[in-house]
Amino acid sequence: MKKAFRNLKLNQKFTLAVMVIVVVPMIAFSIFLYWNISGNIIWQAKTENANRVKENYSNMQSIIEFSNMSVQSFINNQGLKDMLVRLKNDEVISAKDYLEFDRNDIAMLERLVNSNPYLYQVRVYAYNDDFPEMMPVLYHGSRLLEVPWGENYEPGKWQIDYPDTVMKDFAVNTSDHLMALVQEVTDDYGNPIGVVEAAVSMDTFFPELYEAKAGSWACFVSADGKVHDNGTDGQEWQPDEEVLEAVLKGEASGKGFLAEYVKAGGDDMIVVCQPVKELSGTYIQITSMKTEMNRLSRQRNLLIAVLLVIFVCLAFAVNGVVKALLKKFYEMLSVVRKVQEGDLEQRVYEPGRDEMGEMSTQFNKMLDRISVLMAENVNREVLIKNTEIKALQNQINAHFIYNVLEAVKMMAEIKEEYEISDSVTALGELLRYGMKWTSSDVTIRQEMEYIKNYIQLMNLRYDFAILLSIRIPDYIYEQQVPKMSLQPIVENAIIHGIEETENDATIYIKAVCRDEDYEIEITDSGQGMDENQVELLKKKVSGEIEVSGGSGNGIGLKNVQDRIHIRFGESFGLHFASKEGCFTKVSIRLPYTHREDEGGLNACSENRLFHER
Repeated sequence: MKKAFRNLKLNQKFTLAVMVIVVVPMIAFSIFLYWNISGNIIWQAKTENANRVKENYSNMQSIIEFSNMSVQSFINNQGLKDMLVRLKNDEVISAKDYLEFDRNDIAMLERLVNSNPYLYQVRVYAYNDDFPEMMPVLYHGSRLLEVPWGENYEPGKWQIDYPDTVMKDFAVNTSDHLMALVQEVTDDYGNPIGVVEAAVSMDTFFPELYEAKAGSWACFVSADGKVHDNGTDGQEWQPDEEVLEAVLKGEASGKGFLAEYVKAGGDDMIVVCQPVKELSGTYIQITSMKTEMNRLSRQRNLLIAVLLVIFVCLAFAVNGVVKALLKKFYEMLSVVRKVQEGDLEQRVYEPGRDEMGEMSTQFNKMLDRISVLMAENVNREVLIKNTEIKALQNQINAHFIYNVLEAVKMMAEIKEEYEISDSVTALGELLRYGMKWTSSDVTIRQEMEYIKNYIQLMNLRYDFAILLSIRIPDYIYEQQVPKMSLQPIVENAIIHGIEETENDATIYIKAVCRDEDYEIEITDSGQGMDENQVELLKKKVSGEIEVSGGSGNGIGLKNVQDRIHIRFGESFGLHFASKEGCFTKVSIRLPYTHREDEGGLNACSENRLFHER
């Protein structure tokens, strides 16, 4: 089948593709649309449930904060602490003291509790049973044995889901589902003198646990794994035990807050888990998605039927468009064949504005570009020939200059002006080196000889002396570098580093050998640069800041950097270091151009360097 399809003509392949389009896109699009809609429904349900849980969690945090504040208010009440100390010490307390304590402190604490809408009650248990209880605030210590957590509690922790057994004989309306923050009251020396219980009704803290909602169920899982919910009373829907067990196992893994879509037990659900660190547990809310997913399935079936009709009509439309596109395609194919035969003047006329027309337009532009490149290539060849002619003329001019300099040198030696004679010799060598371009690369030794002549001429110009110190191994002397790549650095050191000081200075040139490459360091004892100037120079050399012609703008160093990159690659080039008022050092990292002399390489690695001035 694959071979048969390849042998079909293009229009036949498009016709077959149209037939496939009638079926495959219908299935793919319906699946994609169903997944997209179901994904949006699930995402919206997850978002709504997550926001609801987060809103409940925010309310929990407010209740926890108010409870903490209330407990601290009780603990920090000095009158209450004094009374608890006296009760613990079994002091004899007069009726007047009881009345004054009740009128002042108890009344104030009771107002504090009544002003907090979240609190069920705040009770203080004294370590004494021989005093009149001051309800609803101060109670005998033996009443701690009446609450489920009284014998085994941890101060500062919350007690979850217990009945109000303390007030069952005194109040009409008491809650069977309380939770409380329990804290010890201590005296000024840290000794326990009582217990504070800040109780909150469970339906206030967890309203979702006690609200009957269709397709929704909530619970709180404490640290010991116990599940606190409303049981079957008032619950219209409850998840299967298998699903709940899987949710609790996932929650126990400590993932933190999560909102997930779960499909298990024949039902689709949204599970939201919110850890409540202060209670050492997790609040879980599960919402059934069965109704929404069944409705979505019915819509999916209807969508498939509608799409089937749409795609049948679309197949005929695509077939007509393909025929129109193929007409332009064969027209362009005819032009391609004529161009292949050598007729570059061929073009696709009236290409149109569709995709095939754009292809034809780009093909015309390509032919125009080829014609331009061919013309440029011819011009380039002409330019190369002209350059060779000019180079020959320069060579002739150079011979004339050399002859003149030789005549001046002879005249200076006849008159015993040996300094002038040496300077003319250096100038001649300088010109000969600069004008001789038989190769773009030279050895380090040749470049050093050029620098020596350059320094000799520069010393004629200044009233101060410039000394040259060179420490380069013989092996490095034979390595090759782009011509005129070291001299611009020396020139830059003199003009910008030494000239401003107008004092005697030294330029140090040394080579540092490595296994795969080496560095040539050129250091001057000039005025140096501050950090900002160094960073500016680095940006100019790297091309981050555009430079133009003129002195002091770094174009000479940038040219050296560019030539090294072109010759050896981006990993090689210039590095800068300077200290204002002390020195400037330019390091050039270069590769070994040949390794035939292993003895020289060993000598290089053993640091057998020499020094010449």
